Amino acid sequence: MDPVRLTTARLHLRTFEPADIDAVCAAVQDPEIQRWVPVPSPYARVDAEHFVQRVVADGWRTDTEYTFAVRAEEDGPVLGAVSVHHPRAGTWEIGFWAVKEHRGRGYMTEATLALARWAFTDLGCTRLEWRAEVGNAGSRKVAEKAGFVMEGTLRSGLLNRDVVRDCWIAALLPSDLGLPCPVPYLPAPA
Repeated sequence: MDPVRLTTARLHLRTFEPADIDAVCAAVQDPEIQRWVPVPSPYARVDAEHFVQRVVADGWRTDTEYTFAVRAEEDGPVLGAVSVHHPRAGTWEIGFWAVKEHRGRGYMTEATLALARWAFTDLGCTRLEWRAEVGNAGSRKVAEKAGFVMEGTLRSGLLNRDVVRDCWIAALLPSDLGLPCPVPYLPAPA
């Protein structure tokens, strides 16, 4: 799939490009990103190069992961990143991080909703999952504001820095956003 551009009332989402390498490297120096996101620590420019030139590019090329840089202006500075990847049939998983100076403004919630709508309408997604290590309150707040329904805690559900950790899991369905599901959904009886 060719890279896609998404826009919201305040944001522009597009794939990362080589010109973004320094911005990614600077953003990921933040101890909070390194604490909660499974990235190398310490994080060097070579890691940002690998992320932009291999991880992001390969995901788009293989149609398995779509990663977007989040910006307030089309060619403005990177405010964060949001991506979806495809772990199993119909279900996709979303992840994100925000540059420290741009947190608390609703950007990641807005970007998450834009990407969710795209996943439901263009990727045939029937369920979008969010996972974060227990304790990552900032990520959980974004997911909840975007309408994800908390479903519980998965014991030993997340690998981060060669340690398996408990994680929260939440899901968003197309119907949560007023969108049709590509296949019928039969919920369990109450």
